[in-house]
Amino acid sequence: MFNPTIANPTMTNQIILWSTLIVPWLTLFFMKKEDIKRYLPAGLLVVVLSALLSDAGVRLGFWVFRQNIFPLGVVEPYIYGMYPVLTMWFLKFSNGRFLIYLIINAIADLVFAYFWVKYLLPVRGIVSIYITGFQEWLFSMGRALIIYVFQKWFEGEPVRLSTFSLRLHPAAAKPRRNPE
Repeated sequence: MFNPTIANPTMTNQIILWSTLIVPWLTLFFMKKEDIKRYLPAGLLVVVLSALLSDAGVRLGFWVFRQNIFPLGVVEPYIYGMYPVLTMWFLKFSNGRFLIYLIINAIADLVFAYFWVKYLLPVRGIVSIYITGFQEWLFSMGRALIIYVFQKWFEGEPVRLSTFSLRLHPAAAKPRRNPE
């Protein structure tokens, strides 16, 4: 889809693609070193999951990448830039509160699925998408849930998918009376 109003669409597309790779990493200068160490494994996991999903999507015909940056062949650069860094920021801001994490991800994934993937990238001729925005959103939300569970497991905390707890304890947790 060539847009004749853009002087050099290939050059501006390259700027967009390189920006999605580099600019997010620059935002980590504003994150504490301890937080980077804490959330980096989840950021790396989102890269692996996204690269696998991207490759599977290409092979299944969900999308076709028309432009990319060297040396990345089939995988888009935002998988190595925006995804891990935004994941780290979302985990930091939600700080173990699942409902907040879910809301932040749902909104960001809606913007990503409907503006970035279904509108901006196809209009620029960077990618052709053959799935709906809702399907893309479901992929993103599934990935977000996996990342949240992984982060909790990595930190050694129990996974609580609810922010509301009644603090009920099973009978087995009560101290046992000594019959003597």
